[in-house]
Amino acid sequence: MDRLTTFLQEKVMPTANKIANQRHLAALRDAMVLTIPFIIIGSLFLILASFPIPAYTEFLANHGWLREAFMFAFNATFNIVALIATIGLGYRLGESYSVDPISTATISLASFFVVTPNFTATVADATLTGISTSYFSSQGMFVGLVCAIISTEIYRFIIQKDLTIKMPDGVPPTVSKSFTSIVPGFFVIVVMVITRMVIENFTGFDSVYHLIQVILELPLRNLGTSLIGTIFVFLIINLLWCIGLHGSVIANSVMLPVWLQLTSENAAAHAAGEAIPNIVSAEFRYLIFVGGSGATLGLVIAMLFFAKSDQLKQLGKLGILPGIFGINEPVLFGFPIVFNPIMWIPFLIMPVVTVLLTYLSMQFGLVHMPIGVLPPGTTPPLIGGYLMTGSLSGSVLQLVILIVSFLVYFPFFKMVDRQKYNEEQGVKV
Repeated sequence: MDRLTTFLQEKVMPTANKIANQRHLAALRDAMVLTIPFIIIGSLFLILASFPIPAYTEFLANHGWLREAFMFAFNATFNIVALIATIGLGYRLGESYSVDPISTATISLASFFVVTPNFTATVADATLTGISTSYFSSQGMFVGLVCAIISTEIYRFIIQKDLTIKMPDGVPPTVSKSFTSIVPGFFVIVVMVITRMVIENFTGFDSVYHLIQVILELPLRNLGTSLIGTIFVFLIINLLWCIGLHGSVIANSVMLPVWLQLTSENAAAHAAGEAIPNIVSAEFRYLIFVGGSGATLGLVIAMLFFAKSDQLKQLGKLGILPGIFGINEPVLFGFPIVFNPIMWIPFLIMPVVTVLLTYLSMQFGLVHMPIGVLPPGTTPPLIGGYLMTGSLSGSVLQLVILIVSFLVYFPFFKMVDRQKYNEEQGVKV
């Protein structure tokens, strides 16, 4: 065990830290965080538009204008996440290069619109050209993120080569920055236009969206939504926590764009009264994280009610309230689970068990699939399960996970508790 711990500390942890702090992944992570308030606000309005109580549903049916108002708010928040993510990534990446982040954010957004397909329609004998707003939702997120990275890299390269329009010293900084962005912005737009023309006219793809979907989005989607792939992702999250790294933050840098798109598809299907298409989505992690990564609320309950050692009794008291709200750092670092190979065993068992339990129960129709509602990560279990599935079956699922968590952690908890109790008794004697 000591050799394993040393290996993880000396070999794995530095590599994982480098990955977590890599410039583009760090900016991507911040961009995804920026979308979360819009998703949560939109989810609340989706709940109001389709709360699964017959009397309320009938009330909305008789007052269609009210549901329409809720959907206005839903579309104006939940369904613009691609735009928010594009702006956020352009801003953060530009900021990391010490160039004007407002310029990189706005040019990233312009690049997104350059490559987005348009359509023509005839209305009242007038031919109109437009862009489908569906691309503003998570459907366009991957394209937006790629555009933000490429446009910001071009922008900062030209800035660093000093190929800009320079204004006299007396010109206000805001005006000067605007002129500084003209040359790099022009090159960015030219590159994006050429890219779109080449892809649409000289390849087998009808749009940039189609190309990115084939080479990037679908492989990640297959990884993150299959049963084996989902188990792998959540095992990696917990393994990173074992060596003191925030596994969820690191995994979200890669997987959250995929999961958010699946959440958006589920929300659209639910709003339209259609069958929910996806089991795994952004909500899935909150369903299985009963008490945080590793579903540690069962361990906290064991400490609170069954600990003999003073240390674990106190930790149970300190950890129960944060645990109810999905915050388990007090347990991860206080028990500890981090760098404690004995506790790695149940901690790595739990993602396998919870993913299997959740995935299969939904696949066989025992539990409703997530309906595209993404509440805050601090929503208490049972309440969160109901909101995310629109059914009491979600609450029952989280109750079962809590019981399983207690049973899996309990033997290891008793072993550690006995050891700490004997140490305390020895000290007293």
